[in-house]
Amino acid sequence: MKFIKNVRQTALFQSFKKNKRAMLGLCYVLAEIAVVILFPLVFRMDPYISDGDAGFLSGPTLRHWMGTDAAGRDLFARTIYGGRVSLLVGIISTLISVSIGLPLGLLAGYYRGIWETVVMRTADVFMSFPSMILILVLVSVAGPSLLTVILIIGVMGWTAIAKLIYGNVLSISRKEYIEAGRAAGKNNWSLIFTEILPNAAGPVWVILSFRVGGAILTESGLSFLGVGVQAPKASWGNLINAAQNLSNLMLRPWMWIPPGFLIIFTVISFNFIGEGVRDALDPKMKLS
Repeated sequence: MKFIKNVRQTALFQSFKKNKRAMLGLCYVLAEIAVVILFPLVFRMDPYISDGDAGFLSGPTLRHWMGTDAAGRDLFARTIYGGRVSLLVGIISTLISVSIGLPLGLLAGYYRGIWETVVMRTADVFMSFPSMILILVLVSVAGPSLLTVILIIGVMGWTAIAKLIYGNVLSISRKEYIEAGRAAGKNNWSLIFTEILPNAAGPVWVILSFRVGGAILTESGLSFLGVGVQAPKASWGNLINAAQNLSNLMLRPWMWIPPGFLIIFTVISFNFIGEGVRDALDPKMKLS
């Protein structure tokens, strides 16, 4: 059984490797993570110190590759640190969503009854509100900060995962091998963790990448609106927010084009990874 599982995992990885867009997205994300972690250490960047000699809102120079902002801080350093923050929000908030949605979906799908009613109706209530507006309201009430943004985006993202797991568990729990396990005397928790969860959680790997990209977009939108990550801490969203007046948009494109393109490339890369995982898990869904 273990041999068959290892063969299947190898086949999935080989299928993923054949997807050029997925591999491109994966290479880009890994390179980006390496840059935002290593560059500040190698080049001793500080995104908070103002350089009075360089001036305020100065253009790109050899000393400041992307110029300085209105407070004289190095924009290249702030863009690199902004990548740290944006990726952190995307990844951690997605893990929070999974840690909430996966167990709730399992309980609702396997035990049915009151669990199904409470979990699914709660998910319906969450999904009945426009998510961005609700997140915007909650962040405004709780107070904008990095921790608040991560927690609220994470908590608001559990519904899709819970419904996906719920539907898979409903189907799997009726399979013959589950009935055979019950007849053999396996308890519910043993069936859930050894039989149902490994088979139901496959599609969650697909949604993870899309959730990370969506969370990065949400954080960027909140920060652009001024209720997300707050200065002096940098994120790609609040870097664009700082350049939103007409003079900066027209005369200083280096202030907003790099973080804007980084958001686009990062979200597209995570989407490519998600598509690659989806195609590897279910080749029938692969687009021709």
